[in-house]
Amino acid sequence: MIAHNGMRPQDVVILCKIVLWENRSWQYRDIAVELDISLSEVSQSLARNALAGLYLTDRKKVARNGLFEFIKYGLHYVFPANRGPIVIGIPTAHSHPYFKEKIVSNEIYVWPDPHGQVRGQGISPLYKGTAIAAAKDEDLYKLLASIDILRVGKRREIQLALNVLEEYLL
Repeated sequence: MIAHNGMRPQDVVILCKIVLWENRSWQYRDIAVELDISLSEVSQSLARNALAGLYLTDRKKVARNGLFEFIKYGLHYVFPANRGPIVIGIPTAHSHPYFKEKIVSNEIYVWPDPHGQVRGQGISPLYKGTAIAAAKDEDLYKLLASIDILRVGKRREIQLALNVLEEYLL
């Protein structure tokens, strides 16, 4: 029997990517390249997700309701955002272009990245390759920014982010 040693942040990102690729044939290698993580980490992540009931190995499908519930109710407790200093980076949370049009705020949140072009308060991304993965996939970027709103946002912002997550995940 395989022990479940808990979720890791990249587990959520991998499941989100699989949801976005639902109608596409993919292999572990494809996920590794797109998300800038190792092939072995993809394999271990999907094994953890299967044990948690969030990934159906035999069908290569995500248990969408379970993933949505975990993100909605548990993610901000398990993977809180560590707020850092003002840095250059990639806009996230309500600073993402989609949310910036809908939420008026003086706060600017970014994932620290030397290639970024926005100055704001740095928050820890879910995993180190988040900025690279977001640059390759606009929908994944929007999902990850929505998740970050759950980690740092206020009630109205969180509701908007949940609507976006529900649209993609359910």
